[in-house]
Amino acid sequence: MLKKSLIVPLALALLAGAPAAALAQTTGSVSKAQQTETYTPDEIVTAGHQFFGKTSRDLARAVEYVFEKQGEPTAYIVGEEAAGSFVGGLRYGEGTIYYKSGAKQRIYWQGPSVGFDFGANGSRSLVLVYNSQSPADLYTRFGGVEGSAYLIGGLGVNFQQKDNIILAPIRTGVGARLGANVGYLKYSQRPSWNPF
Repeated sequence: MLKKSLIVPLALALLAGAPAAALAQTTGSVSKAQQTETYTPDEIVTAGHQFFGKTSRDLARAVEYVFEKQGEPTAYIVGEEAAGSFVGGLRYGEGTIYYKSGAKQRIYWQGPSVGFDFGANGSRSLVLVYNSQSPADLYTRFGGVEGSAYLIGGLGVNFQQKDNIILAPIRTGVGARLGANVGYLKYSQRPSWNPF
């Protein structure tokens, strides 16, 4: 009789505790998944080294600067672009966006600028992307301010923002460029010659 009277309360206690244990396990696995949805500085520097090649020390400094300002990105873009300016300017680029989930897609950008800016350059770009879960989040205009001063080669970083999505392009290029400008880049699924 004693055994039967202990079995029922014990079974009820186990059943009542099971959802709590399952919930605790689910909560733990969700927060681990959320932690791995961003890239670490080492992952970004490695991707940059593979793409840029020998600009290692300057690239590491630029990545460190962006991480100090913005934290860990949810995605990054690697690509190439060309730009030119004589007071008014244009920039065109293309690349691939990579998400931590393994998703990747081709992406294009183009845009105008205006300012005290003269010259032309070709660049390789590593764009750190914050608060984006899909390439469709980027299919809009991102405003920004950029300054550059180099002859032959250089590396620069600027920030672009639209609502809560922030982009941090890190560019290394060749050409001759001097000045500062204000403009925007429009990101799209297909290439376009129309910068507006």
